[in-house]
Amino acid sequence: MNADKIIAVRTGKTVYRDGETVLKVFDADYSKSDILNEALNQARIEETGLNVPKIIEVMKLDGKWAIRSEFIEGKTLQQQMDEKPKDFDRYLNLFVDIQTEIFSHEAPLLNKLKDKMNRKISESTLDATTRYELHTRLDAMPTHKKICHGDFNPSNIIIKPDGAHYILDWSHVTQGNASADAARTYLLFWLAGDIDGAEKYLNLFCKKTDTARQYVQKWMPIVAASQSVKGKPQEREFLLRWVNVVDYE
Repeated sequence: MNADKIIAVRTGKTVYRDGETVLKVFDADYSKSDILNEALNQARIEETGLNVPKIIEVMKLDGKWAIRSEFIEGKTLQQQMDEKPKDFDRYLNLFVDIQTEIFSHEAPLLNKLKDKMNRKISESTLDATTRYELHTRLDAMPTHKKICHGDFNPSNIIIKPDGAHYILDWSHVTQGNASADAARTYLLFWLAGDIDGAEKYLNLFCKKTDTARQYVQKWMPIVAASQSVKGKPQEREFLLRWVNVVDYE
């Protein structure tokens, strides 16, 4: 492999720059079906017209699966927020606009958010009574068909020098209720230690989309339970506290 440099290291995968492309190389024990599903999801998002790096090929390198996609020159929105904290509100405004742009699209062949969350709740270490409560709550929530990124945070937005934005990392994308995805983004701000940013984000999202804050909050125990399955051990205690809050009104 003639990769220029490591861009990022994530659990089970390493991302390299390779000329004008990016190589995401998965560990040898990573599920082949998950890798192929990730490439398929991104290809389906490409077809919606959203600005995403195009998939070039799925391949094997030294016995490991890898996905090659376009390299997008620029800085992440998180980098810009960190470099210019005085402009945080302006960047957050752009962040919410990009998220609502995603919600304006549909991709009927994506997996369904409710199916994924029901499966994650069943896989969690929560007791049977809590799992029953969460399954019941999830079943009662409205079913929508909007594209839900599943890991929407400022690190997954690249801003090019000309101002165009590109959205990265579609490995968790589903179709479903936008407020569930907003609840996950809110929790991601909390997990990153940015509580003030989390509150600003949720207030802005609710204002721009005319969504009741209580409606997004109804999703939080469900989303926290889902997140706890893949969450880091140090995050699990925090997420389980959210799960155990039955009602937020």
